[in-house]
Amino acid sequence: MLMLTLFVLALFIGFEIITKIPPTLHTPLMSGSNAISGITLVGALLAMGTGAESWWGPALGFVAIVLATINVVGGFLVTDRMLSMFQKK
Repeated sequence: MLMLTLFVLALFIGFEIITKIPPTLHTPLMSGSNAISGITLVGALLAMGTGAESWWGPALGFVAIVLATINVVGGFLVTDRMLSMFQKK
């Protein structure tokens, strides 16, 4: 129950923080998000590779890999698009 409470609080706090960020800071935040997602990818790969007695670990590891990969690729695409706005034509 404690972990669920912490998760819900993190959702609310994260939403409030992100909605209050000015647009000029979104690119640096995306870089930080990419770094965190890279760490998530490493942890998910470790979860997938463990010889788990149950199927929960590998299944959740696979879901984490898919979601973190989507976040990393999307972050790089957004960052590339933002940086292309500053290139000379």
